[in-house]
Amino acid sequence: MEKIAYKELENKFEDLVNIRRDLHMYPELSFEEERTPTIIANYLRECGLEVKTGVGGRGVTALLKGAKPGKTVALRADFDALPIQDEKTVPYKSKIPGIMHACGHDIHTASLLGAAYALSKVKEHLQGNVMFIHQFAEEVIPGGAKAMIEDGCLNHVDVVYGAHVLSNLPVGQILFKEEHMMAAGDKFEIVIKGEGGHGSSPHLAVDPVLIGSQIVTNIQQITASRINTTDPAVVTVCSFDGASSFNIIPDQVTLSGTVRTFSEEARELCEKNIRRIAEAACSGAGAECLVTYEYGYPSVCNNSEEALRVKCIGEKIVGKENISESSLQMAMEDFSYYVKEKPGAFFNVGGMNPAIQAVYPHHHPKFDVDEQSIILAGKMFISLVFDYLNNSH
Repeated sequence: MEKIAYKELENKFEDLVNIRRDLHMYPELSFEEERTPTIIANYLRECGLEVKTGVGGRGVTALLKGAKPGKTVALRADFDALPIQDEKTVPYKSKIPGIMHACGHDIHTASLLGAAYALSKVKEHLQGNVMFIHQFAEEVIPGGAKAMIEDGCLNHVDVVYGAHVLSNLPVGQILFKEEHMMAAGDKFEIVIKGEGGHGSSPHLAVDPVLIGSQIVTNIQQITASRINTTDPAVVTVCSFDGASSFNIIPDQVTLSGTVRTFSEEARELCEKNIRRIAEAACSGAGAECLVTYEYGYPSVCNNSEEALRVKCIGEKIVGKENISESSLQMAMEDFSYYVKEKPGAFFNVGGMNPAIQAVYPHHHPKFDVDEQSIILAGKMFISLVFDYLNNSH
């Protein structure tokens, strides 16, 4: 039955490409998605599925009931875009100024719609059910996953899978990973309040720029001297704002950045040391500071059994030579919330193809991927459903 479903998916490729390109031309930012979930819901209804909209806010779920009773597999894709100007020269370039699909969520959506269509054609052979989760707002903390879960999208679900296309992985290849795969991602902000003055008389001011510079330098040392070297962590200051003129010492500056970790111990140590460094630097210089630390998505930690299921299925689809174990990825993903609730696995499919200039990194203005990745992700979803429902009773 898998081969029949594969054929249905392949026959739908042109339509899926058209859907992907339509979404690419009319992208919508996190928490502002209106057109996209409507398109998704209409398509799923046409497949004969039980569709719910407004799940957790702007999410869409659809239930496919197999002909025989059994467990329920959930498949998830995200559909939000990013505040980036599309600089590609392609017919499907974004038509919305300053917004584009620069991370592949349009590909994810098309692949999951394709899997839904294909599986709906063979539902009489399914021993169980499939829950399709189309999630809004993955790109912006707090994200849509947590809200959709709280609204019940994982109720009665036994296992959950998700896929992400990568522009630095050749098309036709797959990455899997047992246990930790993607990092937890947090945000910090440090407001330094000094005393402004003229640049020619720094002795009459309490310079928040100088203090901030010391904080930046010291923060960069946290991972080298405060975190176990076998426990990967990244602490990066990404912005330094507040100065307005070349010869004016400002009253206040703001630093902000991100922390990426895998263990809760490293996460807590990073927060503790950021606070300690900022407070000590400001206190010693006669300034004040306000440190805000916001916990973002937890680490994506795959269930080992389900990650190995991905590996075995991937080997059958693309061959052993085209599937490999992922290294730890410092990017974050709110799929982490799903695998904290249910057993499951996240995996990557390749989308890189130099022949069509699909080589730029994620979140780049010229980001693009090979649309054949739609088929590979769809086939993986189809086979994961059949394998789990047939072998997990």
